[in-house]
Amino acid sequence: FIAKPCAINLGIQDSGAHRAQPNAILEKVFTSITKSPDGKRLEGLSKQLDWDVRKIQRWFRHRRNQDKPTTITKFCESMWRFTFYLSIFLYGIRFLWTAPWFWDTRQCWYSYPFQPLTSRLYYYYILELAFYWSLMFSQFTDIKRKDFLIMFVHHLATIGLITFSYMNNMVRVGTLVLCLHDASDFLLEAAKLANYAKYQRLCDAFFMLFGVVFIVTRLGIYPFWILNTTLFESWELIGPYPSWWLFNGLLVTLQILHVIWSYLIVRTAYKALVRGKVSKDDRSDVESSSEEEDVTSNSTKGVFSTSSNGSNRINGHVAGGQWTQEE
Repeated sequence: FIAKPCAINLGIQDSGAHRAQPNAILEKVFTSITKSPDGKRLEGLSKQLDWDVRKIQRWFRHRRNQDKPTTITKFCESMWRFTFYLSIFLYGIRFLWTAPWFWDTRQCWYSYPFQPLTSRLYYYYILELAFYWSLMFSQFTDIKRKDFLIMFVHHLATIGLITFSYMNNMVRVGTLVLCLHDASDFLLEAAKLANYAKYQRLCDAFFMLFGVVFIVTRLGIYPFWILNTTLFESWELIGPYPSWWLFNGLLVTLQILHVIWSYLIVRTAYKALVRGKVSKDDRSDVESSSEEEDVTSNSTKGVFSTSSNGSNRINGHVAGGQWTQEE
């Protein structure tokens, strides 16, 4: 009701991918046997239909792509994520600005575990937990991406940390982790929105800003601020409590994922600088080839031949490459 009219006003067309030519035999193979036939099956189909193998390959590409969401659907998804990430980040900053542990992380451990759970803190936690559970469930219903495993581990670690810290009343340090992770996510969604609307320069600017904020927060502030207090200050002030190893193990797992994502973001930024634009995400689910581009060149000219995927699961982080054919 909100995002779709915005997309239409920005000139985004509500049209899907190139539709495959109706063919009962190929449709039966696609739905009942395989969506990506191997060479032997392709040769058999070629003889059966008297079609060229490349034409059959192109048919299967079109057939796979036509089931994927349109650009306007992806715009709506990104706009929803942008709204949530920005709202929850602003809420977190407003809440934490007056919290003593935001300025002195040692306050996270004073009087632990006898620390009050305020209503604002409670709702902050519940909103974040609900959102990450929604990402966990939707990951299995959306189109599988190349970074599926990384995102699955990320969601598991995040949900585990939120639940574990809530149960053990480690909500003070938990709010710091949540707010830190929300700081860059809305910028990535803003870049996607600009990408779908074909504002290339704005897209590039948001992506570069996202990359800077992501690396500063995940490779700078997170290890030297968050991990420092959970690994060292907590040990010094309250000692090695029974769940210390599990808690910090999950936090270190997130740090490993941060390093992987930072590498991919830097690689994407480097390619953007070399080629002059951020143009395609290696995780893109749209499959293209030179012959397909020739067939569709009249309708898909330009760098914004967008793909038809739904939402990004990197809590939506890019997985490298360029990304006009983004999620």
